Amino acid sequence: MNPTALIAEDEPLLAAHLEAELGRIWPELRVAANVPHGAAAVEQALALRPDVLFLDIRMPGMSGLEAAEAVAEEWAADAPLPLIVFVTAYDEYALQAFERSAVDYVLKPVQPDRLAAACARLRAALKQREAPAAATPAALDAALAQLRGLLGAPGLAAPAVDSATTPLVVIQAGVGNAVHMVPVAEVIYFEAADKYIRVVTAAREYLIRMSLRELLPRLDAQRFWQVHRSVVVRADAIATALRDDSGKVTITLRDHPDKLTASRLYAHLFKAM
Repeated sequence: MNPTALIAEDEPLLAAHLEAELGRIWPELRVAANVPHGAAAVEQALALRPDVLFLDIRMPGMSGLEAAEAVAEEWAADAPLPLIVFVTAYDEYALQAFERSAVDYVLKPVQPDRLAAACARLRAALKQREAPAAATPAALDAALAQLRGLLGAPGLAAPAVDSATTPLVVIQAGVGNAVHMVPVAEVIYFEAADKYIRVVTAAREYLIRMSLRELLPRLDAQRFWQVHRSVVVRADAIATALRDDSGKVTITLRDHPDKLTASRLYAHLFKAM
């Protein structure tokens, strides 16, 4: 069967140009979907299971990196992840992250020669996937490690805010007319929900209007672990971590009845010493 691809690009002219160039350079490749934002990219990728994703980095709402993260977390455990090419207007400094992660990219505006080179690499990678070793856990771990490298790369994260270098000590959570001062040390976990974050302590929970991308740089990474694209948990509040056959990890907590799920992307955090 001919390989399939999905394009996620919020600028219609650029999306049409990319699809046309792919048709000229790689006629056998069938573009199964061309979508305008990250959320649609995740939905269609999981439904259509294309071989290749072309993801614009900066799109309204969910970015290309976040869409790739969501696809990796929800992808079926018995199938290799799709190959990813990021379409980006980032400068050379930020592009070093792509080089280190061995993930391909093309710059905007897309140049035919550069796209042809990317397609040649994709063809070779898809051919390699025909080998039995392509679907092994080691191959999946390597793909997830590449994506983790990009998610934590300087220059590709959300733009820094002025207070990002200031460690957060107290959460100021509004409840009606009152502002509750919640020590960060008492927080068991944070969970992103729409435009808010649930702040869960042993006693109660609060909502704060903040994104997880804004919060993460202000937390101690040794103490607070991101275990899912929407969940950050205090490490010393974790009692047990149980890995299932798909690679996901179920977390039980010391002082709270909730159970959390660590996705395959972050399961590497839970290894016996």
